[in-house]
Amino acid sequence: MCKSKMKSDGIEPNKPSTPRTSTQTKVSSSSSSRISKSFEQNSQTTSTSSNPNPNRGNNSTSSSIATTTNSLSSLRDSLPETAYIYNFKEISTATNNFLAKRFTSSSSSAWRCSIRGKDVLIFQRKFRRSIETSQLRERLSFVCKSHHMSLIKLLGASISGDHIYLVYDFVNGSNLANCLRNPKNPSYTVLSNWNSRMQIATDLAQGLEYIHHYTGLNRAHVHNHIKSTSVIVTEPSFNAKICHFGTAELCGEINRDNEIDIENDQLKKSSKLKRLDSRNMKFEGTRGYMSAEFQSDGIATQKSDVFAFGIVILELLSGEEPLKYRFDKEKGDYKRVSVIETAKDAIESEEPGKIRRWIDRRMKDSYPVDVAEKMTQLALDCVDVDPEKRPDMKHVSGKVSKLYLQSRKWAERLNVPTDMITVSLGPR
Repeated sequence: MCKSKMKSDGIEPNKPSTPRTSTQTKVSSSSSSRISKSFEQNSQTTSTSSNPNPNRGNNSTSSSIATTTNSLSSLRDSLPETAYIYNFKEISTATNNFLAKRFTSSSSSAWRCSIRGKDVLIFQRKFRRSIETSQLRERLSFVCKSHHMSLIKLLGASISGDHIYLVYDFVNGSNLANCLRNPKNPSYTVLSNWNSRMQIATDLAQGLEYIHHYTGLNRAHVHNHIKSTSVIVTEPSFNAKICHFGTAELCGEINRDNEIDIENDQLKKSSKLKRLDSRNMKFEGTRGYMSAEFQSDGIATQKSDVFAFGIVILELLSGEEPLKYRFDKEKGDYKRVSVIETAKDAIESEEPGKIRRWIDRRMKDSYPVDVAEKMTQLALDCVDVDPEKRPDMKHVSGKVSKLYLQSRKWAERLNVPTDMITVSLGPR
């Protein structure tokens, strides 16, 4: 799925932490076999939850909203589709005992293979903290029952020792980073059409909005791996799909004291996402995509997701990397340049045409400038230093969709071809 390597920065543990005493089973090397057996027994058991009485909610108008919420929740729980709990032997056999050629375009240990007749990618991830068996089973269930056209689907998982093996549906395409910055031909990009980039921005915004607000009726979720290498661009329509959905939840990157209740579309926080003891955990991130508060405390939140989303949009508009080094002739040394800085300089400058010089020139000036300016400003709002000032993904998704429609109208007025020419996403 992801076709370039990720640069990861982590905080290494200083010393092992004192293990906590608990009556519940933890994910560890000594308990992995029991967890696997528990998962397999659970996967063979038919869900006993039933839908509420269909006549409920018809008694009065005042109870209709509550009834609808309950009905949706019950429907979700009773869906026939369940997560595959793969036996570790299946994973081992499919990967030729992990001796098969690794999927080199991935940022982590991954293998492309076939399991149960499906073309899949298997990712090996290490647990970042101990998770109760019941919590892991619940999280796997909700992730596998989540469906959105902009998300690459998780099919199931397997556990061995302190590693979890996540099995994702394989999607043919190229990651956004390679589409924007072809390593073999930097002057060429398949995304030379403005509307193709707006389509990607719209898909990405809607996918992240779904993760934040619609994956569960009583929880708020975080992706924690948003970056251009985690966005797959598919042929021939250039739609975008987000990779690694569910990884943060299943690997213990997110720590929850309790759940976050949602009522009447308002988040009522009964607990907070908190950082784990840095002595027994390191958090992962990618340079250029980590917000200041995430670098400081290691807490992955929806606001840190919004920050990373803003960086990806700035990449999409400019074609530039989040961070790069340029040679300073005056000082005779290299200095680090952020895409945030260059975008701010372009949008705040009174110099005419500055935004045109910042937008990717490979689009040959064929785009609506007013829409490009609004998209740039929206992305800058998303990367605000103050997380409280960053917009919610519902707001962002709505704005991006409107700007996409404006781009379509602009193309229709100028008779710009909007149908995508089928081209290869491979390097030239």
